Amino acid sequence: MNPTGRLLRGESGSRLVLTRTFRAPIDDVWASVTESDRTARWFGPWKGDAAPGRTIQVQMVFEEQGPWMDLRIDACEPPRRLACSSTDDHGTWRLELLLSESDGTTQLEFVQHLESEEGVGEIGPGWEYYLDQLVASREDAPRPDFNDYFPSMQAYYEGLRD
Repeated sequence: MNPTGRLLRGESGSRLVLTRTFRAPIDDVWASVTESDRTARWFGPWKGDAAPGRTIQVQMVFEEQGPWMDLRIDACEPPRRLACSSTDDHGTWRLELLLSESDGTTQLEFVQHLESEEGVGEIGPGWEYYLDQLVASREDAPRPDFNDYFPSMQAYYEGLRD
């Protein structure tokens, strides 16, 4: 497995960007990243009133003890853009999912707006794992094993900071 993430820097700070491509219509991929029964297959189910400015609760079922977390919907522009944020013991997580479709293929660009580039060696492999879980859930393939991502991808992601 090869890491795919890129670290982009700009006036608004650093962004960790990972991309996945699906041979599927954009509406179907959008459903995979927004409908609770489908997010449950690769990240976790959610509950609450999902609308811009509202906070939902998401269960991280693939993490130890399956904790619930609050996730604020910052923007929702179906089927092209979902922006959300969460604050926990590790800081604030600002995430965007950007979808585009061309000739029956949908590209998902996952973006984490970073407060700091510290920890990217742990963050990158984690998102690789979750995005590959999304791919596996859509293809009815076996779920990946996190041990195939961390610590083997850590050096790649740490190297992006140089």
